[in-house]
Parts: sequence; structure tokens; C-alpha cells
Amino acid sequence: MTANLRRAAGSLLVVGISGTELTGLERAWMRVVEPGGVILFRRNIAEAEQTRQLLAEATGLCAGHAFRCVDVEGGSVDRLRDALAPMPSAEAVARAARTSGAALAGEHGELIAQGVRAFGFNVTLAPVLDLALPESATVMGRRAAGATADEVIAFAREFLAGLAAHGVAGCGKHFPGLGGGALDSHAETPQIRRKWDDLWRDDLAPYRGLRDDLPMVMVNHASYPLTPSKNLPATASPFWITKVLRKKVGYRGFIFSDDMEMGGILKFMPIEQAAVAAIRAGMNTLEICHSPELILRAYEALMHEAESSATFRWVLLQRARDAARRRDRMFASGAPEALTAREFDALRSRVLRFGERIAKLGGEASPASKSQSRPVVETA
Repeated sequence: MTANLRRAAGSLLVVGISGTELTGLERAWMRVVEPGGVILFRRNIAEAEQTRQLLAEATGLCAGHAFRCVDVEGGSVDRLRDALAPMPSAEAVARAARTSGAALAGEHGELIAQGVRAFGFNVTLAPVLDLALPESATVMGRRAAGATADEVIAFAREFLAGLAAHGVAGCGKHFPGLGGGALDSHAETPQIRRKWDDLWRDDLAPYRGLRDDLPMVMVNHASYPLTPSKNLPATASPFWITKVLRKKVGYRGFIFSDDMEMGGILKFMPIEQAAVAAIRAGMNTLEICHSPELILRAYEALMHEAESSATFRWVLLQRARDAARRRDRMFASGAPEALTAREFDALRSRVLRFGERIAKLGGEASPASKSQSRPVVETA
């Protein structure tokens, strides 16, 4: 039973690592934890072959059909910009698509999918489904596709189809919506004081409209005091994860946390409490992007709670079985094949030409909006 619980607890974690190669310490704790997958950042990515080797070794220490995650939205969140080529932002592409045809959004998704596959990934944590509201302008920058749900849905549907055409899983984020948030959840817990009716009509409309198109949904660390969840961060909230996303929206895909190292959750509760609360609330997998200490503390907390509580033990084992089935379905085809040098150069050229087209079509931001944007912290 203990061995089963250990495997179950580890398989619910997607973890980050420190550099371009695994250290001896990382190999040791990954053998113990057997996580459900890994997420890489710019600190891990030098070039395609090195990244593929790192992913192969790391996922060899993971549970079966592991996540190989990366954040490539385009614009300010693009972990491949130095190793491949800069990808235009969702805002820029969506603006151009509204005047020049929805196919641009699909092409954006296809190019991102081809890029992440070239480096060995099977998931890109995109698209952003938040609304570009005035409250969040200085935090979100150009990450959101539009100010209305219809604009976001129109972009995201084509973008997700582009990803799917190349066998890459997308992830809609950040449920239930950060459009009304003025604080960065990397550092603080945003309190989004939007009423339920407004959230359901506007912020949640992309999740309702794209329910059957989204392989994965990422839950954020904001709180919504004017809803039944009160001040509890969404990542730890049964109201948001089970009652709203699973039951009211009817979502049947994979539910993934934002980075559990972020201040938005850890300033509210310690990692041990947060990990248990998120799984109990209905989360399928927890993302912990850097610290081995926090990874191990979360892992041990899940184990300890399962050993102490028969109810939580049942929940943990059910979550692990469900996560394994979902990973098996999503990643049955195995690791993507490597590109030849000529194919890689051709892909780089296509990305650069696409960016030039988007700029010519008016997708570039005005100087004012550029000055509002600030770089996104290098975590999730």
C-alpha cells in the first residue's frame, strides 16, 4: 500500500529542474518521487538536441507517458525565443486575424506546435483565455487575445486546432480568469472583485465555449471575494474546480495547477496545505517549477495525508488513476521525432516570416501599450 501511495503522490506532480543537464541530486530525488512529468524554462534550453536529451533522461525517471511541458504563448512568454526564433504575441496575432482572417490564429498554433515538437515537448501551456480588461493591463501585457469573450474564443479555437493538427496538447489559462486582477500572482494573491454574474457571462465564457476543444485547463491563484469561494485561492477551491469547472461548465479534460511555488498561493498557505487542498478540491496535477525542497515537501504532505485519512487516500489513488489514464490517451504516440538541421532552419525561417507578416498587418502594439507591458517572471 505504501509503495502504491508513493507512486500515486509522485505521479500528480509536474516538476522543474535547475539547468541544461540533470544534476546528481535531481536524479536521486526524481527516482524517489517518479513525477508525472517535467516543465522546462529558458534556463534549461540551449538548443534542440540538448533539450531533447534532457527531456528523454528526465522523463525516463517519471511516470509513464509523462508531460513534457513548456510555456510558448508568443510575445513575452516564449521559452524558445532564443533557441528558435521569437514568436509574435497572442494579442498581435488576434488583432491581425480580426482584419485579415482567422487562419492566422491557426497558423500561430501550428508554428508553435512545430516549434515545441522540434525540442521534444508534447504540451505548450497556452492559450491564455483571460480577458484584456483595463484592471490587468500592466500585469498581462500582450498575453490576452482580446477584451471580449468572443474575441478570445475566436482566436483560441483556431489556435488550439493548429496545435492539435501537430499532436501538441494546449492548456487554457488562467481559470477562472485573471482579466480583473491588478496584482501579479507570482508575488501576491490577486483579489478579483468581480461579481458571479459578470464572471459567468464574460470571464468564464471562453471555458464554456471551448469546453470540448481544451485538452487541459490551468487554474490560477487569485481569490474572488464576491463569490462563494470568498478569499480562498482558486487552486485550493472546491467551488471553482469541482462545482464550477467540472459540474457547471461540464469540463471533462485535464485540470492543471499554476506553479505552486508562486506567492499567490504560498502567501496564503504553506506548500503542504496547498498541495493537499488542491488535490482534495479536484486538481489532477500540481505544477512545482523549481525548488526541490518544495517538491519534496508537497510529495511528503500528500503521502502523510493519505496515510492519515482513508478518505484522502481514496481521493489520491483515484486522482492518480485518472491522471494516468488521461496521460496515456494524450501522449500515446510517444516523444516527437527530431528535425534535421535543414528542417529546423526552415522552421526558424517560417517563424520569422510569420512575425514579419503579423507586424505588417498591424499586429504590433502601439508605443503606449508597449510601455504598459512588463516582462513575465521566469516561472510558470
